[in-house]
Amino acid sequence: MKKLSKPKKPVLVAGTPTYPMRINKYLALKQIATRRGADELVEKKKVFINGKLAVLGSKVSKTDKVEVKGAEKKTYKYFAYNKPIGTETDSPTAGLFPIGRLDKASHGLLILTNDGRITDGLLNPKFDHEKEYVVKTKQKLRSNFKEKMEAGVNIEDYITKPCKVTIVNENTFRVTLTEGKKHQIRRMCVALFQDVQDLKRVRVMNIELGKLSPKATREIKGEELTTFLNQALHQS
Repeated sequence: MKKLSKPKKPVLVAGTPTYPMRINKYLALKQIATRRGADELVEKKKVFINGKLAVLGSKVSKTDKVEVKGAEKKTYKYFAYNKPIGTETDSPTAGLFPIGRLDKASHGLLILTNDGRITDGLLNPKFDHEKEYVVKTKQKLRSNFKEKMEAGVNIEDYITKPCKVTIVNENTFRVTLTEGKKHQIRRMCVALFQDVQDLKRVRVMNIELGKLSPKATREIKGEELTTFLNQALHQS
């Protein structure tokens, strides 16, 4: 007898929202409130799913109609900012705050926003969001440097997660991390007998620094923003 083939599982694109999802996550994705704020709206009996009062933990399907009584949709803004060397991590624009940090001696890409919903998604170590850097060292890179970096480095009794390294020339490399310990790249290099001369962040997830001038900002919008928010917000 011919065996029946098992139905193929749908292929999920990274960052694609999956349903059903919890009501607080749904409201956060729709820019109604943070997840905590969404829970408060539910507790205040202001959220309805298909005309029925929602409760904490309610699930929403893609075709459900969700209504929120008396809630105003907040306008969120997102910018790429090229932080220059010698400055503290801060926002040059009032009302916006940086997600993550770059030390004073480093430069490159920071994400500025007024959207507190994405903070946990981007900074929580359980979510493997990529950050890419170009690093120049004072010494020539050792022959086993790439292998050692990619495998994970012991920095003060902590083994860093595996990372991607591309050697650019004898004292420059690109590295992609999925975690962000304090001064991590500098400490990894020191552990491998290399001193950092210059460290520049060039990418956060799908957002690239590109040719953005030092101290300059550009608004993140369109398809670039959609992809970014899908990855930052669609966490389980």
